[in-house]
Amino acid sequence: MYLVLHLQPLFMKKKINIIGAGVSGLCAGCYLQMNGFEVQIFEKHSIPGGLCTSWKKGEYTVDGSIHWVLGSDDKDGFFDMWNEIIDVKSIPFHNHDIRLSLEVKKHANKYGSKTFVMYTNLDKLRDYMLDLSPEDAKTIHSFIHDIRLLQQFRVPPLMDKLPFFQSMIRGIKMMRYLRFLLIIMRQTRISNMQFAKKFKSPFLREVFETLFDHDEVKMLVFNFPMASFDQKSAGYPIGGSLKWAERIADKFESLGGVIHYNTPVKKIMTENNEVKALLVRNDVIHPCDIVLSAADWYKTVFEYLDGKYVDEKIINLKDEKSFEIYYSILLVTFGLKKDYKEQPHFSRFPIEQDLVSPCGKTWDRLETHFYHYDPTLAPEGKTVMACSFYTQNGKYWIDLRKNDRKKYRAVKQQFIDDLIERLSMKYPDIKDQIEMVDFATPATVLRYTNNWQGSAQGWLPNDNVIASTPVKFKLPDLKNFYYASHWSRPGGGIPVAINMARDVSKIICKEHGVAFKTSQQGKQMG
Repeated sequence: MYLVLHLQPLFMKKKINIIGAGVSGLCAGCYLQMNGFEVQIFEKHSIPGGLCTSWKKGEYTVDGSIHWVLGSDDKDGFFDMWNEIIDVKSIPFHNHDIRLSLEVKKHANKYGSKTFVMYTNLDKLRDYMLDLSPEDAKTIHSFIHDIRLLQQFRVPPLMDKLPFFQSMIRGIKMMRYLRFLLIIMRQTRISNMQFAKKFKSPFLREVFETLFDHDEVKMLVFNFPMASFDQKSAGYPIGGSLKWAERIADKFESLGGVIHYNTPVKKIMTENNEVKALLVRNDVIHPCDIVLSAADWYKTVFEYLDGKYVDEKIINLKDEKSFEIYYSILLVTFGLKKDYKEQPHFSRFPIEQDLVSPCGKTWDRLETHFYHYDPTLAPEGKTVMACSFYTQNGKYWIDLRKNDRKKYRAVKQQFIDDLIERLSMKYPDIKDQIEMVDFATPATVLRYTNNWQGSAQGWLPNDNVIASTPVKFKLPDLKNFYYASHWSRPGGGIPVAINMARDVSKIICKEHGVAFKTSQQGKQMG
């Protein structure tokens, strides 16, 4: 009896309750199941994915997230991560020849056109720009060179794939990535506005000033995905965002994990500063050894845990003193009776009359995204087109829906009507082609995902786009609790989601005496 009592803990699987079946929660669930833990995920929605989602409206599918996936091919470091969980090579991807069709307002190129074509192939882009402005050859070559430099490195490097005894090789690789950090730091010092000033061509100067609709953004934010586009390793997965999330959810369940849908968490239960269980809907208690929250950061820290485990840095983050919350998005999607294949898939262009939102934001440019390259989102001969608008006043929409549902619906309809009027100037027949309209606001995002203030991601990168946030994997003085999600790094997105999920899984394994491994490799990781 004595022997059984003392050996039992060695053979019992530790139980982990994960909050949130978004990409972080699902990926972490996969890694932890691979490493012998017993994992359950609790999700408030009826489907997986969190912000990585799509939904049906009539015969059309509205996609709310993925434009591309870093790591869609093995030339990108994120491929290694995704491929530990899903068979990336089996997934059909569409690689765009053109990233963006950008129309400027003031200047035309030498051919009389005000539209710039941002090719994804860097050689083609270089030659195109040189033809437009040979006098800017030095600046153009510098632009392409900076992107090419990023292609020399697999990011993020999975150093733990090296066996321990290869410490010398590990050291060499780490030294090589010091050079990468120097390149990154240099590219974070210059913005699109600063780079634009280098061009002699007024047209190219205006193009780079307008890259982010007149916002000033560090060039690294643009260059990094361009490096992957050129290598055809930032493709769009056919089927869209929900299909992508479902692949990960299927993998998790195939590993023995359990997902409880329609099961919102109410509290993380603690005793003597140690997590003990989750309290979910209908006051059901799910005991566990470990809690990993991959849910909204604010809700986790200040509601599930009542703000008991915080420090000054966490309070400053809540008050947005160190980082601002990422933009909220107004997503208006149209189901169209024709496919519009003659149109670029992604365009930005000026409008004659500003579009004004009741939340206080005004736009003098529009963004249209035709999904005619994904035949699964609309019936044959038809397509889906989406317009996205960024605002930092998501609270307006959240409060309006909460306090005056009738006015909320009326305001949405007025915005749609105003948008269609302006779209008709660019696409004269579009009004007659519309047979479905969907309008997702920050209130929609909050309702389905709990994402704080209806934010589209997590934190906005500050002037230092590679800076880390005070969101750590653990909270002060709380045992057996971990946190990882897109809130863990500025910018967010699904690359951050899987990266953080993998890192937190390694930490959990290390702190609980498990040698981290993945089922595909079937071997220990350093």
